[in-house]
Amino acid sequence: MLDDAIQLRAMTSADIPVGLSLCRIARWNQVERDWELFLRLTPGDCRVAVKAGQVVGTVTTVSYQNVFSWIGMVLVDPAERRQGIGTKLLNEALNVLKDQPLIGLDATPAGREVYLKLGFVDECRLSRMEAVVSGFSQDENNPARRMAEADLPKVFALDKNVFGADRSLLLQRMFAGARELAWVLLREQRIIGFTFGRHGFNFEQLGPIVAENVQTATHLVMTCLAEQSGKRFLVDAAHHDAEWLRWLESVGFKEQRPFVRMFRGEGRRPGLPEKQFAILGPEFG
Repeated sequence: MLDDAIQLRAMTSADIPVGLSLCRIARWNQVERDWELFLRLTPGDCRVAVKAGQVVGTVTTVSYQNVFSWIGMVLVDPAERRQGIGTKLLNEALNVLKDQPLIGLDATPAGREVYLKLGFVDECRLSRMEAVVSGFSQDENNPARRMAEADLPKVFALDKNVFGADRSLLLQRMFAGARELAWVLLREQRIIGFTFGRHGFNFEQLGPIVAENVQTATHLVMTCLAEQSGKRFLVDAAHHDAEWLRWLESVGFKEQRPFVRMFRGEGRRPGLPEKQFAILGPEFG
């Protein structure tokens, strides 16, 4: 009955208003700009579920140069849940990416049980941390500075090494959309850390934060948030460094919800995840 009632088709820009509506219902943070980016990154490879002519669900995929791919934005209209639509969308995304060597996603604890049955395995834990920014101030001894357009080629090179694939188009869009949240830290003329950010519906979001060590990461966050007092921020923090999590909590961040980063496929994901202190977001990898 589901196969007869629900049809899947490629997502188009005309579907963005429905995607935004599903985000608002789910209290997710994405805005129109994010949906436009999904369609630009992988034209034709995002899907919607349609029932009686109405879009009732979404899923997005992003392929990073055939190194690995990402699944996100699995959203289903609450009135249409418990009918297998989410599973159908997920299976369709896996089919779209069937030729990719590695497929990743960030799962909630409940979703993890579903993904384990589909062959995904855990890579690491993440926590979505939120805070109302307060108490940060500029410190003349903090070496972080605003990112300049001329820094971008070196930032992209460092990011490719850490992330494991080229996502310069994504980062270029982050820079263009929120320059005030883009900072770098250099040592001996070499970039050893950076952060980007973006504007969301419910929160500002800081990430990715890539850094040589936890001290570099905290310097970047401190100097960036010194100019954002009173605003609500999210950081999707990695768990690989306990000192990093303790520091975030010490400056007012609290866990909103946990994620588990999971992969399916052969081999280990490339890159240096231990140097990524916060991800760009669970929808982008």
